[in-house]
Amino acid sequence: MSGHMSERRFEIVANTRRRWSREEKQAIVEEASGLCANVSAVARRHGLNPALLYRWKKELGAIDQERPTLLPVAIVPETPTDKVDIKPDQATEIEIVLGNGRRICVRQDIDSAALKRILDAAD
Repeated sequence: MSGHMSERRFEIVANTRRRWSREEKQAIVEEASGLCANVSAVARRHGLNPALLYRWKKELGAIDQERPTLLPVAIVPETPTDKVDIKPDQATEIEIVLGNGRRICVRQDIDSAALKRILDAAD
C-alpha cells in the first residue's frame, strides 16, 4: 500500500474481564457454600468458571470454615411420670446441646431463621 493509507494505525482493545465487587463475590461464595450447594451449578448461573469461584472461596476464607457436623441424638422413651398436659397456648421448650458443651433452650415454635442465627452465634 502506498500513500496516506499506509500510515493508519489501528488499536484494538478487548477487555472482556468482568469486575466483581467484594459484596458480589461474597454473595456468590455464600450461595456456593451451602450444605447442598453445587459449586459448578452456581458458577454457571453467574457466568463464572468454577475454578474462579473456588479461588474466591479461598480468598474470602469460606473454604476453611468448618462444616456443621452431625451429633448423636438420644431419644429417651416416655415413662408415665414424663407425661405433661400441654395446653394449646403453651409452647414446649427444646434443649439443644452443642458439641462444645453449650446448651441452648428455645421454644418449639421458634422461627427457623432466628434459630439459625442463634446457633451461628453460639458456635
